[in-house]
Amino acid sequence: MSNEEMAAMQEELEAARAELERLQVMAADREAQAAHLESQLADARAELDTARAEAEGRAKELDEASGRAQALEEQVRANAERYRALALEHSPELPEELVAGGSIEEIDAAVQRARVTVSKVRGHIESQAQAGRVPVGAPARSGPELSGLTTEQKVRYGLEHRQGV
Repeated sequence: MSNEEMAAMQEELEAARAELERLQVMAADREAQAAHLESQLADARAELDTARAEAEGRAKELDEASGRAQALEEQVRANAERYRALALEHSPELPEELVAGGSIEEIDAAVQRARVTVSKVRGHIESQAQAGRVPVGAPARSGPELSGLTTEQKVRYGLEHRQGV
C-alpha cells in the first residue's frame, strides 16, 4: 500500500469517525428528546388522570346539587300550595279557579287579580240590583180617574163617597 492510499484511507477513517461522532451526538440528542417527551407524556397522563378524577367529582357534585335543587323546587311548590290554601281560606269570596300559581309571588298576583275581578262583578251585580229595586211600601194613593165622567155622574159619585158630613 502506498502512502497515498494510506493517507486516503486515513482520511476516510477520520471522516467515518467524525460521522460516527456526529451520529452519536445526534443519537444522544434524540434520546434526550425522547426521554423529555416521555417525561412530558407521563406528566400529561398524570394531568389527564387528575382532570378525570376532578371531572368525576364535579359530576357527583352536580348530581347532588341537581337533587337538592329538585327537592327545593318540590318544597317551594308544596309551600306555594299551602299558601294558596291559606289565602283562599282567608278570602272565601275568591273563586279557587282564579287563584293559581307555582310560587308565592304568582299566587299573590293571582289573589290581587281575583279581588279586582270579584270587586267588579260585585259592583255590577249591585248596580243591577239597584236598577231593579222596588221602593218599600204601597204606592201613593190617588183618587179615581173622574175626567171621563159627566157632571151629573161626578155629583152622584161625590154624594155617594161623602165622608163624615
